[in-house]
Amino acid sequence: MAPETPKYRRILLKVSGETLAGDKKFGLCPDTLKAIAREIKEVVDLKVEVGIVVGGGNIFRGLAVSAQGIERAVGDYMGMLATVINSLALQDVLEKTGVPTRVLSAIHMHEVAEPYIRRRAMRHLEKGRALIFAAGTGSPYFTTDTAAALRATEIGAQALLKGTKVAGIFDRDPEKDAAACMLPRLTYFDILEKDLRVMDSTAVTMSREQKIPIIVFKLLEPGNMKRVVLGQEVGTIVES
Repeated sequence: MAPETPKYRRILLKVSGETLAGDKKFGLCPDTLKAIAREIKEVVDLKVEVGIVVGGGNIFRGLAVSAQGIERAVGDYMGMLATVINSLALQDVLEKTGVPTRVLSAIHMHEVAEPYIRRRAMRHLEKGRALIFAAGTGSPYFTTDTAAALRATEIGAQALLKGTKVAGIFDRDPEKDAAACMLPRLTYFDILEKDLRVMDSTAVTMSREQKIPIIVFKLLEPGNMKRVVLGQEVGTIVES
């Protein structure tokens, strides 16, 4: 059998906090974490360099509490700390799956994570270690989607993968409308003009400027992430 040749040699995977919760609305689902780790290991085994950004919505959402009276910046910092919790949990499961992993945090907390330094991140990738970028951008008012686009740009990722609970981008919410149709290919302008809310506009704009394709796919479908990396038609691809 001919060896499988990845289309993308370095990727950035964005995983929402809600995905880590599995079927629950809050917290972490151990089975879901293990399933995600298996998907990532399949890609690492292809010698693909993997960076990961996780959200924190399964634990804390700063924008939601700001509507309840907590200052937005304070809420956002609290949300960043939630992403660190998720990052440590994913790191633990990944390493038990056989994937050497480092957590790099935009907020310095030396006891649990390395500080984010771009040159250090690049060196880890070259050594075959998966990286989890925690604490977003380290600044309030920016989402983890924007953090994903930023880190993808900084490490020179060839694609930004967004793992979701659905098969791709649809013309309307597939969980509310069974007649929703998946859109296999879109442009960055389609996302912005149609306000499809797949990623925030800052992340989409940054990806467009850097010519980094965004691929939205169902993360928990076994083998899906590997198929994406191999360049197969999976999910929705967003490019120029």
